[in-house]
Amino acid sequence: MASVVVFGLINLLPGDVAGVILGSSAKPGDIDALRQQMGLNVAAPLRYLHWIGGLLHGDFGLSAISATPIGPMLASTLGVTFSLVILGMIVAVALALPLGAFAAMRRRRVSGTVVSALSQIGMSVPAFLAGWALVMLFAVKLHWLPANGYTKLTQDPLDWLRRLILPVLALGIIQAAVLVRYVRGAFVDVLSQDYFRTARSVGWTSRRALLRHGVRNAALQIATVIGLQLGTLLVGAVVIENVFALPGMGALLLASVSTHDLPVVQAIVMVLVAFILAINAIVDMAYAAIDPRLRSGDATDDEGAEA
Repeated sequence: MASVVVFGLINLLPGDVAGVILGSSAKPGDIDALRQQMGLNVAAPLRYLHWIGGLLHGDFGLSAISATPIGPMLASTLGVTFSLVILGMIVAVALALPLGAFAAMRRRRVSGTVVSALSQIGMSVPAFLAGWALVMLFAVKLHWLPANGYTKLTQDPLDWLRRLILPVLALGIIQAAVLVRYVRGAFVDVLSQDYFRTARSVGWTSRRALLRHGVRNAALQIATVIGLQLGTLLVGAVVIENVFALPGMGALLLASVSTHDLPVVQAIVMVLVAFILAINAIVDMAYAAIDPRLRSGDATDDEGAEA
């Protein structure tokens, strides 16, 4: 179903690939001949069947502009984009979990309010602006890190890491601001439960009670949000890759859109859809790992026995 939607929407985009390739001065006869050569005059259902049949066999087709195979083009960008997304989410979670828990436990104090306010401000900052600020500070002023460019992990692991630090931080900090809000809400809900109050009444500190009983119960909500935010990180990676001149999937997508290279755009969108579907499957499996009772459908809302 997703492939039908992607194919339909992409082919509804205005413009003519043949016209873009030949230029504005091309004659109508030449454009028609090129359309015939590229198979654009074939009915849309037949073109879809040919396209989806190729995908099922691992054939993404050819670029309409360069006539090169799309598969190798995508393969060369996947490592960059997935490195950004995965490392960015690791940074976001590493920041959001302690800050969200802190804001929840001190929600009635000034310090907790300040953390919540800063997270709200961070949510409104565009990823490209965060990237620009990091470049100005760490690359231009302090000269600690490179401002752009990319080195493959297999060539120089240290330089690979150095060139990813700023874009990963730009993605991770903004996503952390979003996650703090949800982590705080999940822990606030835990703090109001009977099992938490019972643990406190027998002499446990708030930190010990939260770590022992709260983290696991809040993890279901947090895992859901993380799964959703991974899709958002993909969108942010499109912007960040262009800010830092990284040869990732986002840069290829924007270049393909600007040249109206529809086969490449379709392939990229399908890869992103497959990635999001895989994330949903992983989140579902994470539910069962976090709470084994979900495997047999025995989960209840009453967690009092755990305390």
